[in-house]
Amino acid sequence: MPPTIARRAPYKDFLQPALQRRFASTTGVLLGLAYVENFLLTTWDNLLWPWFPFGPAGIRTLAIFGCILPIIILRIAHAHIGIRTANSPFDTFRRYAFSFATIETIITFAISAWLFSQIYLISIPTSANLGWITYYSGDRARLNERALFYTVNIIILGVVQGVIHVSMDYDRMLLGMVKPKREGEENTQVASGWGRLAEWIPIIVVRAGMLSIAVALANYIVLYHFLRPSAWSWALSFFRLFYNLPKSNIPPSKAPWSIWMLSRSIWAGFLLCLMWYFGDMIFRLQLGRAPLKNGQPLSAESKDPNGSLLNGLQSKKPRISAFAMWELALITRDFDIRRRSIFEDIDRKDGPMWSQIYATCMGTIRSVEQRIDEYGKPPAPPPTQPTTAPPQPQTRVVPPPKTDDVWAPVPSSRGFRSSLGKFVTNVATSPGKTPAEVYLPEAKKKALEATEHLLTKEQKEALSPEGITSFAQTIALRFLSLPTVGVLFQQLFSRRLTSTVLGQPYGELSIYVNAAYALSKLAVSSLAEDKYGNVQRDVPAIIRTFTAVIRKLEKFKDTLPMHWTDLRKNRVCPEVDELLDALKDGLSELITAFGQYSSDLRLTRADMRLAREAAEKKNKTPEEEEGAAAQGPGRAATATCPAEAQPQMQQVR
Repeated sequence: MPPTIARRAPYKDFLQPALQRRFASTTGVLLGLAYVENFLLTTWDNLLWPWFPFGPAGIRTLAIFGCILPIIILRIAHAHIGIRTANSPFDTFRRYAFSFATIETIITFAISAWLFSQIYLISIPTSANLGWITYYSGDRARLNERALFYTVNIIILGVVQGVIHVSMDYDRMLLGMVKPKREGEENTQVASGWGRLAEWIPIIVVRAGMLSIAVALANYIVLYHFLRPSAWSWALSFFRLFYNLPKSNIPPSKAPWSIWMLSRSIWAGFLLCLMWYFGDMIFRLQLGRAPLKNGQPLSAESKDPNGSLLNGLQSKKPRISAFAMWELALITRDFDIRRRSIFEDIDRKDGPMWSQIYATCMGTIRSVEQRIDEYGKPPAPPPTQPTTAPPQPQTRVVPPPKTDDVWAPVPSSRGFRSSLGKFVTNVATSPGKTPAEVYLPEAKKKALEATEHLLTKEQKEALSPEGITSFAQTIALRFLSLPTVGVLFQQLFSRRLTSTVLGQPYGELSIYVNAAYALSKLAVSSLAEDKYGNVQRDVPAIIRTFTAVIRKLEKFKDTLPMHWTDLRKNRVCPEVDELLDALKDGLSELITAFGQYSSDLRLTRADMRLAREAAEKKNKTPEEEEGAAAQGPGRAATATCPAEAQPQMQQVR
C-alpha cells in the first residue's frame, strides 16, 4: 500500500484562529475600559454597588460595552490590507464617498453614539433634570429639551467620527516588513505592541478631548439651531406613544442654553471618544501583530507545516497571502530549522518546496515590472468570438418591390401631373442651400470687421484661443492653490507613482518587501544549507530579475512626468523608495554571496556590472530630504515605522 499522505491543512485554518484570539483580547481590554468608565458615571452614594460587578455596575459596564460592540463588528467586516491608491484625494472621495461601506460605517457610528447617549442620560442622577419627560402643573407631562440637546450632540459626534474613520482609512490592517537584523537593533516586528499602547495614551486623550470640544461647540453655536425643529418633532412623535404630550410640534420659544449643558455634553462626548480611540488603537496593535504563536510561526502547528505555508502563499485572498509572505520572511530570518526544511522538502506533487516558493516570490516581484510596462497603454480588448459564415438569404417567395420612378408619366396622363411630379422630385432630391449656409459666412465677416474696429490689441489677444486657454489655466491654478479645497484635486507625483507601482484600488507594500527579502535570504542561506543544490540553478534568474526591476523602477520614477495640477513639484515617494531599498538590499546580499561564483553560474561580466550598479544606493540630496519631510509623518509612516508604531500616522487617501 502507498504511504498515507498527511492532509495539508489550509493556511487560513491557522490564521483565522490567531486573528480571533487577538480579537478576543481586544474585546477584553475594551470591556475593562467600559468597567472604568462605569466608575465615572455612577453616583457613589454607596461604597459597594459602584464597583461590585454582579450588580448595577456590571449591568452598566455591559451596556457601555454594547455601545462599542457595533464598531467592533464593523472593524472585523471592513478590515483590509493595503493603502488606498488613487491619483488624487478627489478620486478617492469619488470612489468611496457614496459606497455602501461608507454609509454603513457612518450609520454604525451614529447608532453607537445614540446608544451611549441614552446610557449616559439614564446614569445621570435625577437631580440633574436630564430625563426625557418632566412634569409641571401637577401631572401634566412635557418633553425635556435638555435630553434632546445631549442626544443630538452625541449623534452628531458619531457622524463626524464615522466620516473621520472612513477618510483616514482606519479599517486598514498594518502589516510588518521584515528587514535584516543589524547589530544593536532589536526585533520590533515580533513585539506584541502592548508596551506601545502606554505611549499613545496621552495622544488618545488629547484627540478625544479636542474632537468632543469641537463638536459640542459647533452644535451649541450653529448646528442645533437648524436641527432643533425636526429633532423636537421626531422626539414628540415617539414619546406620544407612551405619554400624554401636547399635540403641537412647535418647540419652545427659547432653547435651554447654558454653560452647564455645554460642559456636560463635552464630558459625555469625551468618554465616548475614549472608547472609540482606544478600540481603534488596540485593534491596530493586535491585528497587525506578526504571524507567530508562542514564538513559533503559525503554520508550525500543522502536520505539514511547509504545505500549509505554501497554501497561504498561493492563496487568491490578499489578506491570507500577505500574512503567509510575512511568515515566510520571518522563517528565513529567525527560524533556522524551518528554513532548512524548505531546502530538504523535495518530494512534493507540484515540485520541490523551494521551486514553488521561488515561483511565487518571483511572480510577486515581476508584477511590479508588469504594471510599469502596462502604464499608459489602453486596456486590452475583450476576446473576440470566432467568426462564422454569414447566414444565407432565404429564397424569396414574392418578387422584390419595383424600383421604378413612381412619378414617371403614364402614357394616358396629362402634362400638368407630369410637371408636378418632376417639381416634387427636384425639391426632395435637391433642396438647395439652408439659411445657415446663406447667412453664416456673411455674419462671420461682419463680426470680424467689428472686432478689428472696436477691440484693442490686448483685447484681441485675450479673446484668442491661446488667451482663453491661458486664462482658464490661471483660474485653475489659483483654485488648486487654495489650502483646503485645492489640495483635494492635486494629482501629486507620489500618489500617481504609488498607484502605478503597487496597483489599484489597494496596494500593500509589505508583500513585495517581504518577498524580496525572503527570496534573497533563502538564496544566500542555500550556500550552507542546500544539500541538493536546487537553489543555485535559480540564482542567476533572481539576480537578473532584481536588476531589471530596480533599473526599470528607477527609470520610471525619473521619467514619469509631473501632472500640471501638482504644485509641489516634489518627486519623493516613500513607498517606492522603501521598495527600492528592499530590492537593493537583497541584490547586494546576492552579489556578496555569489559574486565569486559568477562564472560558474553563467553570469557574464555585464550581468554583474549591471547588478552592482543597480544595487548601489544613491545619496539623497538636501532637496529630496526636504521633500520627504514635506510629505509629513503620515505619508512615510508605513515605510519607516514598525507596525506597532504606525496607528495614528496614516495620511488621508
